[in-house]
Amino acid sequence: ATPAILMAIFSSIFLYFGIHVWSNDRVSTAIHESLEVAQAYLKEHQQVMRADALAMASDLNREAVGLVGHQEAFNNYMQTQSQLRNLPEAIVVTSNGNTVARSHLSLTLELENISPHVLQEAQKGDVVLMTGDGDGHDHDRIRALVRLDRFFDSYLYVGRLVDASVLTHIQTAENAVKEYTSLQGRKMQLQVSATMVFMAVALILLLAAIWFGLVFAGQLVMPIGALIYAAERVRAGDLGVRVPESAHDDEIGLLGRVFNRMTSQIKGQRDELIAANRMLDERRRFTEAVLSGASSGVIGVNSAGVITLANSRAEELLTGGKQQDFVGMKLVDFIPEAAELLQKASQNPDKHASLQLEFSVADGPRRTVLLHITAEQGGEGAVATIDDISTLVSAQRKAAWADVARRIAHEIKNPLTPIQLSAERLQRKYLPQIHEDPETFEKCTDTIIRQVNEIGHMVSEFSAYARMPVAMKRLENIVEVCQDSLVLQQHTHGNIHFEFVASEPVIKANCDRSQLTQVITNLLQNAIDSIQERQLQRPGDGQIKLSVEQKGENIYITIKDNGIGLPEKMRDQLMEPYVTTKKKGSGLGLAIVKKIMEEHNGSVLLEDSVQQDTVSGVKATIIFPRDIKP
Repeated sequence: ATPAILMAIFSSIFLYFGIHVWSNDRVSTAIHESLEVAQAYLKEHQQVMRADALAMASDLNREAVGLVGHQEAFNNYMQTQSQLRNLPEAIVVTSNGNTVARSHLSLTLELENISPHVLQEAQKGDVVLMTGDGDGHDHDRIRALVRLDRFFDSYLYVGRLVDASVLTHIQTAENAVKEYTSLQGRKMQLQVSATMVFMAVALILLLAAIWFGLVFAGQLVMPIGALIYAAERVRAGDLGVRVPESAHDDEIGLLGRVFNRMTSQIKGQRDELIAANRMLDERRRFTEAVLSGASSGVIGVNSAGVITLANSRAEELLTGGKQQDFVGMKLVDFIPEAAELLQKASQNPDKHASLQLEFSVADGPRRTVLLHITAEQGGEGAVATIDDISTLVSAQRKAAWADVARRIAHEIKNPLTPIQLSAERLQRKYLPQIHEDPETFEKCTDTIIRQVNEIGHMVSEFSAYARMPVAMKRLENIVEVCQDSLVLQQHTHGNIHFEFVASEPVIKANCDRSQLTQVITNLLQNAIDSIQERQLQRPGDGQIKLSVEQKGENIYITIKDNGIGLPEKMRDQLMEPYVTTKKKGSGLGLAIVKKIMEEHNGSVLLEDSVQQDTVSGVKATIIFPRDIKP
């Protein structure tokens, strides 16, 4: 590397002094002075040309009176002046290019066009000199243009030949000066570029020397390098790498054989661990698949009651699917009753503790669940299962109420008719015979008859709920069914404003007309009762709006009222049998509506009616499919 660096330094210094030799002051002075001499020669010709042009123009202005209008005399005078002034080419032209007078040898000038900017300069009174280096003229001529003051719109245009070699030498000198000036400006750049080339060559030689040294050293330490590479591969996880074993029994060969045996043993142990982990992972995935597909919620808790594992069903039951960090929280935060069960299960690990309870999550519907907790052996944790038995309990409750309704209808309906007939007979036969306080007798018998009718109506509802007939579906016009149900209520309750809206004049669907009429009538009656109850608290107009529309393959029938609204409590239980908020209600109206809609594969939705951002009344919506086969 040292000779290369010294050579680069010497070459840079030599180049520096070499450049300064050809760019010293003597060379620069010679080049610039030669250009000035050539330009002075040309300038002298131009000055002579200027003086001759002005003299000739002066003579023409003096003789203007005698020359204007005498073309031949004008031309002869121009010829005389051109010979006298040694101006072989001379013409008098106007600004638009017309020739007024000319000498004999002026054909070339007549064929030339004078540029507008040259005319503008001549109009100022100056003599405009032109050479062949920019105006399109020949390089061996000098032109001059001067305005004639005593002539109207006339200019003297003269030309004289110049030695072409002189102009060529001038142009060559100018080009040489430009190139020399350019080299002077790039002198430092040339020095830097050459120095960089020398340094690059020195660097290449240096890298070549280093590469040669590394190759030579690598051949000496190749076995150690292979061992280092193999150790790095092992660190990266490749236990199948092996180093070439030397046939020599030196230290390097022995180290290679020991290294290969060590990696073989580690690889075998790792394969066994991977197989065991794979088996555990498969069992874990199988367990997770079983838990995710289970209909029951399964939760694993540790000894402190903190949730460590839970399937999606458990999250849905306990958090409504909205809890993000479900794992890590305590089970008692969601089910406080679980604390006693956890304690009971830990005291008796052989048996599981069970509890049936009701709760709601995130303002959702109330659920009836069955909670089982089984403690692990050793007291390290427990497994809790949660079964949603709301549907089962509801079905059992409905079956029980249906059985009760059937028994009540059977036991009560038979004696009602004799009681009513007896009361009517007593009233007809003995009322005329009673002379003392007949009003009380009549009032009492009327009360008996009225109460018997109400009991009969209730028994009829019990019978209807207990023996709901199977829906006999036929193709019906839903708009007509809704209108018929609404007209009946309009005639009965004239103090309430009824409104009907249909998206189409005819909407066909398969349904049981009588059962659908019963559903609409029950919902309208509930709306009327709600309005009447609200009017008792605060007077105001009653409004009920019935709308029907078709969305896709479903029918939507909506009934809105401005009544008292839904109760704050028991909203989720309003459709269960014998649940009512009315003083004289049986609690079967909405239950019958729900049962009929289930027969029609539909649903019932009760929600608050919002008008102008204010809750006002109830909005009841029944949805069922059209079920029309193409």
